[in-house]
Amino acid sequence: MGKQFWRVVVAGGAAAVFTAVAAAPAGAAEGGVSFTRVQVNNGKPIVIGVSNEVAVPASFRMATTQAWEYPAVYLYRSGGDELWHAIETSDCIKVSSGVCDFDETMYFDPSVWDMRNSEAGAWKVAARVFFKGDGGDTDDEGLTVHVKRNSRLTVNASPEPVAKDKTITVTGKVTRANWETRRYASYGGRLVSLQFKPSGAASYTTVKKVYANSSGDLRTTVKASKTGTWRWVYYGNTTTGPSMSSGDNVVVT
Repeated sequence: MGKQFWRVVVAGGAAAVFTAVAAAPAGAAEGGVSFTRVQVNNGKPIVIGVSNEVAVPASFRMATTQAWEYPAVYLYRSGGDELWHAIETSDCIKVSSGVCDFDETMYFDPSVWDMRNSEAGAWKVAARVFFKGDGGDTDDEGLTVHVKRNSRLTVNASPEPVAKDKTITVTGKVTRANWETRRYASYGGRLVSLQFKPSGAASYTTVKKVYANSSGDLRTTVKASKTGTWRWVYYGNTTTGPSMSSGDNVVVT
């Protein structure tokens, strides 16, 4: 295996492993271990903002007759880059002789570790274990996880109140987490849905779709026929998570 950088904290039998970058490509197994039943975040994307730690559940089964320590699944890209994060793995949940199930949590904290915007997108999943004494096994698991930058939306509908069938203007702004500056920045050119929920109704309906300008600003006009709540919804893409604004209620008189 290539050079690894680790800091391990053991508490209550569980190991929290802080991992940086590995030069060894996943899939270059030294043998002796089988990893199965691998799951990361229940198959959903991992969406990360600029300040809050994100805890991502993972699980896997490991079978080996060798003495081992610190098994974990992790995210990597071609060339050996790993996505920097902390890993906490449970003790062995014994299935049978030499077979253990593990529950794992991956912790991503953009306020503590520097993240690059280029790290948004698809990552592969690998599983790894070190053997006591020397060596280990690293296997590609054939799974893909998308890591995304969080997005945000604001909304304002005016005038409030408004006479029936008069025009209201709905504005807003779409922004996206910039991991390198640890701030939210304008996310221009996004196609965003304007939705409306009449007073007393249970769900929203899409009224129209609007492109944000280059500064991320949204603006459109609609006729106000009923009292109700307006909001913007963005459905995200391969590098950016979805978001919705709060609702702005407009009374029609």
